[in-house]
Amino acid sequence: MHRRHFIAASFSFGTATLLGQTPTAEGEKKPEAKMTWHDPQQWGVEGRVWPDQQRLRYYDRLPASAENKVPKPVWGLSRQSAGIAVRFKSNSSTIQVRYKLMLSELAKPHIPATGASGVDLYARDGAGKWKWVGVSKPTKQEATETLVSKVPKEPREWMIYLPLFNGVESLEIGVEEGATFEGLAPREKDVVVFYGTSITHGACASRPGMTHVAILGRRLDVPTVNLGFSGNGRMDASVGEYLAQLNPAVFVIDCLPNMAPEQVTERTVPLVKQLRAARPDTPILLVESRRNTDSWISPALQTLHTNKHSALKVEFEKLKKEGVKGLFYLEGNDLLGDDADASTDGSHPSDLGFYRQADAFEPVLREILKR
Repeated sequence: MHRRHFIAASFSFGTATLLGQTPTAEGEKKPEAKMTWHDPQQWGVEGRVWPDQQRLRYYDRLPASAENKVPKPVWGLSRQSAGIAVRFKSNSSTIQVRYKLMLSELAKPHIPATGASGVDLYARDGAGKWKWVGVSKPTKQEATETLVSKVPKEPREWMIYLPLFNGVESLEIGVEEGATFEGLAPREKDVVVFYGTSITHGACASRPGMTHVAILGRRLDVPTVNLGFSGNGRMDASVGEYLAQLNPAVFVIDCLPNMAPEQVTERTVPLVKQLRAARPDTPILLVESRRNTDSWISPALQTLHTNKHSALKVEFEKLKKEGVKGLFYLEGNDLLGDDADASTDGSHPSDLGFYRQADAFEPVLREILKR
């Protein structure tokens, strides 16, 4: 047989086999399970603090009173739902969401729609460990999506993370009709509050559950609050005013990526003292900036990071000499590893970078939470 005849015959055989595997009549649809829908506003969500203060929208991160107090970009970014999580119990074999997003921009050049605008589902396994289950793949602002189906119909604890770089106008969780359902109120013990930059905010995680803030929440089994404001985490006193109203287990201050060394010198002590005046005993963890993964080949970037680190260390030592207690420090040199592979663009972590950051934060936070 000539080669061209053999190729044609193989193609025809393969096509016939493939067609033979799709006996379903054209247009036929599988019956969908009937769903019962639940609104998380009825029992509350984690990562949403100042619960008694009015909000313009339920899933905003800052209360309405912050609009004319914090910098305008911070206010706009606070309307994105980064770090907010819904917990519930159900024995449903199917979990769906129907939700409406604030922004039509569902993805960014370096952040996929699953991370920027997706809804990310986790569940506890038989040993009580949180494990990933499914994520929505948004293509429009308003949608109903199945996050998981056909899993064993057993009672489970579930957690859904909301979008990182979009806001949520409305959200409902669907379980099969007749399935058990219990909304779980937000936990109030051992809350860890992160104040930072786009890295804290979640750039460039592929899914909302892949930020180091979310990873640490699952590993430590504690509620976390994500107050990352992309490009605008600068130790602002106006943000400090709202932080001081909280009573967490620890404040994590991780703002250096958005600050010049001079700003670090100018703002570190005032922010720490602002928090300490309101919360004398709450631990405060100061975090150095990560070194850009391309800084190994850029002397200017190396110098910039070194100067930022030095400035923060000087202010940290100054505070200790003044007798300020409960201060902790995390160095930044190894937060993304040493192989230059853990970011998307040199600055923002990939999922690998977020995992490595969680590895670096975890022992420090475990030690603080023991106190």
